[in-house]
Amino acid sequence: MLRLINHKDATITSIFSPEQASQEFVVAEVNKWQQFSDYIFHGIWHIWIGFDHILFLLSLLLPAVLVLKMGKWDAASSFKAAAIDVLKIVTAFTLAHSITLTLAALNVLTLPTRLVESAIAASVILAALNNLFPLFQGRRWMVAFAFGLIHGFGFASVLADLGLPQSALVLALLGFNLSVEIGQLIIVAGFLPLAYLLRRHWLYQRAILQVGSGLIILIALVWFIERAFNMRLVS
Repeated sequence: MLRLINHKDATITSIFSPEQASQEFVVAEVNKWQQFSDYIFHGIWHIWIGFDHILFLLSLLLPAVLVLKMGKWDAASSFKAAAIDVLKIVTAFTLAHSITLTLAALNVLTLPTRLVESAIAASVILAALNNLFPLFQGRRWMVAFAFGLIHGFGFASVLADLGLPQSALVLALLGFNLSVEIGQLIIVAGFLPLAYLLRRHWLYQRAILQVGSGLIILIALVWFIERAFNMRLVS
């Protein structure tokens, strides 16, 4: 449960949970750099609990250790090539969501929440479908950028819930954007080496890539129906 405490121009944000049912705040000690560190923490936390963002990123990362040959996926020849591909994807996604996150947070451009959340679910479906029916091989960074613009509006809704302190507006935006990037890099650092080691095995090329992408599509399809039509399929 998120709670905000406003004191003059300062905003303190905190997440309450069963493990942290009570917390102590000293508003007199709040400063811009403390707020900056708070937004770093909350942004990383949001990435780790934002399953739609994680599944979108994973859908783009799954083929990074593979290359398409004669319509079939084969193992990439070098870790460097895979890492460069991942770097392009993560950079494009970060740049795109940073643009729309900033515009939305400053109320320059906003979109209806229902439309944004439905589009995010659709982006997960399309990214995973590309693993089964490759259309954007070598251009997944373009997909990451295009849909990253939509995901930025999703991040902006989280930032709106956290509150933007006017006394540290730039630092709060910078901290949240930086934290999202840190969260992504942690996921990449855990995923890429393991995926590269498994890339030649049928377990990765068939089970993880194909079956995994299929499961991601089913999950995201449920999200899309629930969000687009405002109905509950899974209780």
